[in-house]
Amino acid sequence: MTNYLENVKKYVESPVEDAVDSLVGHLGIALESRDGANVAATDPNELKAIRDGYCNINLDLDADEADAAIQKVCQIMQGDQFKCRVTFYYLLAKETDRMHRLC
Repeated sequence: MTNYLENVKKYVESPVEDAVDSLVGHLGIALESRDGANVAATDPNELKAIRDGYCNINLDLDADEADAAIQKVCQIMQGDQFKCRVTFYYLLAKETDRMHRLC
């Protein structure tokens, strides 16, 4: 969990640790593989899956809200070749004022 928290701290000065813990638990086994632990931000199919899955189900965003949030997070994280999935999802919640849905 420490590595995930440190990664989130690259973008958020004081992240909510319980929210990071919650995301790590939610993502579970997916984080065990390199492909699962990172978001392929250039893959439209992956971004669509994030929109239709995590954004719609967990953050209760409609498709337009989700697409806008995903693009914003992609811009925020553009300097990272490997975009940590926990950080990406954390930022989606933060940028859409849905942090309360993580804890």
